[in-house]
Amino acid sequence: MFNIFLYSLNIIKYMSHLFAEDIAQLPSRYRANLINSVTGYKSCNLLGSKSADGHTNLAIFSSVIHIGSSPPLLGFILRPLTVRRDTFTNIKDLGYFTVNQVSVEMYHRAHQTSAKYEKEVSEFDEIGFKVEYLDDFEAPYVAESTIKIGCKYVNHYPLEENDCLLVIGSIERLYFPKEIQDSDGFIRLDKAATVTSMGMDGYALPAYLERLTYARPGSEPSTLINGT
Repeated sequence: MFNIFLYSLNIIKYMSHLFAEDIAQLPSRYRANLINSVTGYKSCNLLGSKSADGHTNLAIFSSVIHIGSSPPLLGFILRPLTVRRDTFTNIKDLGYFTVNQVSVEMYHRAHQTSAKYEKEVSEFDEIGFKVEYLDDFEAPYVAESTIKIGCKYVNHYPLEENDCLLVIGSIERLYFPKEIQDSDGFIRLDKAATVTSMGMDGYALPAYLERLTYARPGSEPSTLINGT
């Protein structure tokens, strides 16, 4: 026990300590890398959209989040509109967009969509992803993506603290292979080789550990097998 205590003290001794004033004084790029990565793994998705005059657009986002299940809603964070944001303009004009999960085979090309292409240039064409339209949905999907979500624009909310926007979409379409779904509806992202985002430019392939039973006071969780 004493050895464990000494080990813990040693770990604490060599840990970095940063307070708000220290963070504020860091070089901007260093600070961005630090804060973007320290909060943990994030989702990694390609948002597909189309302009009013028919130009397709594709952009990588690491901020797509679950908003609610009833009704099914998701959201993503958009940086301030101080520069041209084609994804947001297209979503507002068309009213629809797609969310396409990035797999391990896709992330190199997906990362390239963060480059600042001209408005008339389609990232689909430049990077080599295939445009796919499904079931008369107006926004383009990424054909190579295993898990695809078709969304309808619902609303957006300005975040006063940093001038970013929270954009909300309702889930109108879902496409995924049947074999990656458990009997209770749960989607096994590991079976789709879905990658996660780390910070602004890092990618990882997570390892599935297990699913656990619903947590209740006074009982230990046990392993769920295929949702049961």
